[in-house]
Amino acid sequence: MKMTEKFKILAQFVKDMSSETPDVQSYAFVKENISKYNLNIDINSKALKNKLIEVNTTLKFEDKEPNEKKSHFEIIYASIVRIDEEINDKKDLEKIILCDVQNKIYPNLEKTFLNLLHNSGFEEVKLEKKIDFNKLYNEKFN
Repeated sequence: MKMTEKFKILAQFVKDMSSETPDVQSYAFVKENISKYNLNIDINSKALKNKLIEVNTTLKFEDKEPNEKKSHFEIIYASIVRIDEEINDKKDLEKIILCDVQNKIYPNLEKTFLNLLHNSGFEEVKLEKKIDFNKLYNEKFN
Protein backbone atom coordinates (compact mmCIF):
# COMPACT_ATOMS: atom_id res chain seq x y z
CA MET A 1 0.00 0.00 0.00
CA LYS A 2 1.42 3.36 -0.97
CA MET A 3 1.67 5.91 1.79
CA THR A 4 -0.29 8.95 0.77
CA GLU A 5 1.83 12.04 0.95
CA LYS A 6 1.16 14.10 4.02
CA PHE A 7 1.89 17.32 2.18
CA LYS A 8 2.23 18.87 -1.22
CA ILE A 9 4.66 21.59 -2.24
CA LEU A 10 2.63 24.05 -4.28
CA ALA A 11 5.46 26.47 -5.03
CA GLN A 12 9.10 27.03 -4.26
CA PHE A 13 11.10 30.12 -5.05
CA VAL A 14 14.09 32.21 -4.09
CA LYS A 15 12.81 34.86 -1.72
CA ASP A 16 16.10 36.56 -1.12
CA MET A 17 19.63 35.99 -2.30
CA SER A 18 22.79 37.83 -1.46
CA SER A 19 26.46 37.58 -2.25
CA GLU A 20 28.86 40.15 -0.90
CA THR A 21 32.58 40.40 -1.53
CA PRO A 22 33.57 43.97 -0.72
CA ASP A 23 36.74 44.31 -2.81
CA VAL A 24 39.51 42.59 -4.75
CA GLN A 25 41.67 42.03 -1.68
CA SER A 26 38.80 40.31 0.06
CA TYR A 27 38.13 38.21 -3.00
CA ALA A 28 41.76 37.02 -3.13
CA PHE A 29 41.76 36.28 0.60
CA VAL A 30 38.43 34.44 0.51
CA LYS A 31 39.56 32.45 -2.53
CA GLU A 32 42.41 31.03 -0.40
CA ASN A 33 40.33 30.47 2.70
CA ILE A 34 36.91 29.46 1.47
CA SER A 35 37.54 25.86 2.47
CA LYS A 36 37.19 27.08 6.06
CA TYR A 37 33.75 28.52 5.41
CA ASN A 38 30.79 26.84 7.10
CA LEU A 39 27.33 26.18 5.82
CA ASN A 40 24.57 27.10 8.22
CA ILE A 41 20.95 26.28 7.79
CA ASP A 42 17.95 27.77 9.47
CA ILE A 43 14.33 26.79 8.93
CA ASN A 44 11.25 28.68 9.98
CA SER A 45 7.66 28.55 8.99
CA LYS A 46 4.48 30.49 9.27
CA ALA A 47 0.94 29.39 8.81
CA LEU A 48 -1.00 30.87 5.95
CA LYS A 49 -4.71 30.19 5.58
CA ASN A 50 -6.33 26.94 4.35
CA LYS A 51 -3.77 24.52 5.77
CA LEU A 52 -1.03 26.26 3.81
CA ILE A 53 2.33 26.91 5.37
CA GLU A 54 5.16 29.07 4.15
CA VAL A 55 8.46 27.39 4.95
CA ASN A 56 11.57 29.54 4.71
CA THR A 57 14.88 27.75 4.51
CA THR A 58 17.91 29.98 4.93
CA LEU A 59 21.37 28.87 3.90
CA LYS A 60 24.37 30.93 4.92
CA PHE A 61 27.92 30.23 3.90
CA GLU A 62 30.28 32.18 6.09
CA ASP A 63 33.66 32.51 7.68
CA LYS A 64 33.63 31.51 11.32
CA GLU A 65 36.92 33.33 11.94
CA PRO A 66 36.80 37.03 12.75
CA ASN A 67 38.63 38.00 9.55
CA GLU A 68 38.53 41.53 8.24
CA LYS A 69 38.33 40.23 4.71
CA LYS A 70 35.32 38.09 4.14
CA SER A 71 32.53 37.29 1.78
CA HIS A 72 28.95 36.64 2.75
CA PHE A 73 26.58 34.35 0.89
CA GLU A 74 22.99 33.83 1.85
CA ILE A 75 19.84 32.53 0.29
CA ILE A 76 16.30 32.41 1.64
CA TYR A 77 14.27 29.81 -0.16
CA ALA A 78 10.53 29.76 0.31
CA SER A 79 8.25 26.78 -0.12
CA ILE A 80 4.49 27.00 -0.01
CA VAL A 81 3.24 23.74 1.40
CA ARG A 82 -0.24 22.36 1.73
CA ILE A 83 -0.58 20.00 4.67
CA ASP A 84 -2.95 17.08 4.49
CA GLU A 85 -6.21 17.56 6.41
CA GLU A 86 -5.47 14.60 8.65
CA ILE A 87 -2.27 16.02 10.05
CA ASN A 88 -3.12 17.64 13.35
CA ASP A 89 -0.31 16.55 15.58
CA LYS A 90 2.30 19.24 16.16
CA LYS A 91 5.11 16.67 16.10
CA ASP A 92 4.02 15.32 12.72
CA LEU A 93 3.82 18.83 11.41
CA GLU A 94 7.30 19.69 12.67
CA LYS A 95 8.72 16.59 11.06
CA ILE A 96 7.08 17.45 7.74
CA ILE A 97 8.46 21.00 7.82
CA LEU A 98 11.92 20.20 9.13
CA CYS A 99 12.57 16.91 7.31
CA ASP A 100 10.22 15.92 4.55
CA VAL A 101 9.85 19.29 2.86
CA GLN A 102 13.59 19.94 3.23
CA ASN A 103 14.55 16.60 1.70
CA LYS A 104 12.35 17.42 -1.27
CA ILE A 105 13.52 20.96 -1.91
CA TYR A 106 17.16 20.57 -0.98
CA PRO A 107 18.51 19.39 -4.36
CA ASN A 108 17.04 22.52 -5.96
CA LEU A 109 18.15 24.78 -3.16
CA GLU A 110 21.67 23.39 -3.19
CA LYS A 111 21.97 23.81 -6.96
CA THR A 112 20.74 27.41 -6.74
CA PHE A 113 23.10 28.19 -3.87
CA LEU A 114 26.09 26.65 -5.65
CA ASN A 115 25.27 28.68 -8.75
CA LEU A 116 25.33 31.80 -6.57
CA LEU A 117 28.76 30.87 -5.17
CA HIS A 118 30.14 29.92 -8.57
CA ASN A 119 28.78 33.08 -10.20
CA SER A 120 30.35 35.06 -7.38
CA GLY A 121 33.77 33.86 -8.53
CA PHE A 122 34.20 30.80 -6.32
CA GLU A 123 33.84 28.05 -8.92
CA GLU A 124 35.82 25.61 -6.82
CA VAL A 125 33.28 25.47 -4.02
CA LYS A 126 31.48 22.18 -3.53
CA LEU A 127 29.14 21.49 -0.67
CA GLU A 128 30.72 18.24 0.40
CA LYS A 129 28.44 17.03 3.05
CA LYS A 130 24.82 16.46 2.30
CA ILE A 131 22.61 17.85 5.01
CA ASP A 132 20.88 15.07 6.88
CA PHE A 133 17.61 16.68 7.89
CA ASN A 134 16.33 13.60 9.70
CA LYS A 135 19.44 13.55 11.84
CA LEU A 136 19.17 17.29 12.57
CA TYR A 137 15.54 16.83 13.51
CA ASN A 138 16.29 13.90 15.79
CA GLU A 139 19.11 15.79 17.50
CA LYS A 140 16.84 18.73 18.06
CA PHE A 141 13.92 16.78 19.50
CA ASN A 142 15.48 13.79 21.19
